[in-house]
Amino acid sequence: MLRVVKAHAYGNDFVFLERAEVARTIPGGDYAPLARAVCDRHRAVGADGLILYDYRERRASMQLYNADGSTAEISGNGLRCLAALVVHFQSLRPGASVMVDTTAGVRTLEFLERDGERFTFRAAMGRPDEIRHGLVQLEDETIGATLLSMGNPHCVVLGPLPDEQRFQAIGPALSTHEMFPAGTNVEFAFVETPELVRILIWERGVGPTHSSGTGTAAAAVAAVAHGGASRSVDVVAPGGTQHVEWKDEGVFLTGWAEVVLEGEWLDARS
Repeated sequence: MLRVVKAHAYGNDFVFLERAEVARTIPGGDYAPLARAVCDRHRAVGADGLILYDYRERRASMQLYNADGSTAEISGNGLRCLAALVVHFQSLRPGASVMVDTTAGVRTLEFLERDGERFTFRAAMGRPDEIRHGLVQLEDETIGATLLSMGNPHCVVLGPLPDEQRFQAIGPALSTHEMFPAGTNVEFAFVETPELVRILIWERGVGPTHSSGTGTAAAAVAAVAHGGASRSVDVVAPGGTQHVEWKDEGVFLTGWAEVVLEGEWLDARS
């Protein structure tokens, strides 16, 4: 039995387990089976990812597993969900800041407002890195994409959004392409106006997701660098709209996260 919290941001959902409790319950440190089990949408809690966390005053740390058990450096929506847990547990007021330690480094989130258990933050996501245009050769075509890192890898394909059949074919083909030995997150991004970008997401280790924080940020950066978008832009994913600002000091992502469940997972076998 493990105490569990669940939160989501725009439909991108995560199960949260306290790291120390997991270590006591499941010794050994191999938590990939645990991630696959608890993220199962039919036999367990269900989520796009598992986050093992600990926290103290206005600060937390996170270890992220995708639904398939693979690890990831950071999640923008998971980051914000964890900050929402800290605000929820510590009864913080708007104006407070929460720092989160991730594999990709420390990120700071400014708590803007609360509506019930929905918390809005402006997160400093850091500077985008290794921005370049690349060509990815698939079986029957060559895909041009913007490649970059937001602390995790992204491949952004600019242009009209694909239909469902093409999305289901090209998304996984790019995500697992040999050009990306560790895999990559994939975003299809259409610059509708300089201030509005629409995206579809194929997340590494998960598949299609309603939203992605780092994917939203990466799509905005690609749209600015190679698509004529504004450095202050709304990015619309299937789950909703987040706002991205690309400033000299880095990328800032504004959106909400919502705590939806606190309980106990009875079948806590790994």
